[in-house]
Amino acid sequence: MGTLTYNTTFATDFDDRVLAHLQLVIGAKLRRGESFHFSWKNAPTVGGGRTILWLHPTMPLVYTFESETVPPINRRWTDAMMEVANGPAGLQIVPEPEVPPTAVTSA
Repeated sequence: MGTLTYNTTFATDFDDRVLAHLQLVIGAKLRRGESFHFSWKNAPTVGGGRTILWLHPTMPLVYTFESETVPPINRRWTDAMMEVANGPAGLQIVPEPEVPPTAVTSA
């Protein structure tokens, strides 16, 4: 379980795999100087509901991963989240699309 810390005053936990994909999407948008909303559903263990952050390039953001190993990245997932992030509701964690099977090549 990794942690996303925003502006040193707010921290929340995400699975390392989810956090790695969020890092790519958030990083791409912030590098372009874009501000946007990021929202997610809270776990029942923290009271349910949802949380929304306004992400801005000047606010400090820290990604802390539990594992030292970078999880495999599903490009289709980052693309799907980027598409949602560019819409009026902002970034949301969408279901991970399946990775197409690797084509078998013969020598």
